[in-house]
Amino acid sequence: MEAEELARTLVSALPKGVPGLFNPWADVCGEDLGSNGPAAKQRRLQQHLDCDAEFILCGEAAGWQGMRHTGLAFTSERHVLDGAVPRLVDAPGRLTSRARPFAEPSATLVWRSLYALDIAERVVMWNALPMHPHDRGDPCSNRTPTDAEFTHGRTPLRLLLAAFPRAAVVAVGKKAAEQLVRLGVAPAAAVRHPANGGAQAFAQGLEACVKARRRR
Repeated sequence: MEAEELARTLVSALPKGVPGLFNPWADVCGEDLGSNGPAAKQRRLQQHLDCDAEFILCGEAAGWQGMRHTGLAFTSERHVLDGAVPRLVDAPGRLTSRARPFAEPSATLVWRSLYALDIAERVVMWNALPMHPHDRGDPCSNRTPTDAEFTHGRTPLRLLLAAFPRAAVVAVGKKAAEQLVRLGVAPAAAVRHPANGGAQAFAQGLEACVKARRRR
């Protein structure tokens, strides 16, 4: 499946207008500039998917400082502006109206490891729930999705995995691992999420997975 069709298929598999869940490719965020609406985020996703992925990193859910504004898992505005994200051909300038670009700590740790392991060009990143779960009335917050909300992410995750059958799937965090199990998928590795003191464990777990892959 071509990247454009895959991006369109993934996006169309997600619901719209669910209270407490922000859909980056359908909903409009007040902090995003007009040039960074749902269509721009879908184009960015299409470019990200345009590769022969060796690894798929599956996280938990979109965050308010990252995927909400970029349309890409584990990726914040700062990474897009710095040119740290492979395959993005657009140069949009700022994505949000915030005084300083968003820089999600977990995203920074993930990209640091991808470049250190020399796999950044061969990774596709997604989430068990590719929507931003937030507290009612507070879009600038993150919360753990409910089991019912995670069901919204199963079809698009299944479609993504089918599009990259040769890729090793890495679950980042327990919730991602649980979602994969529900789909009957055994991940190549289940690593600690880099947030809340998990940076070193995440980096070590990903490195062990990459080394095991290279020994095959």
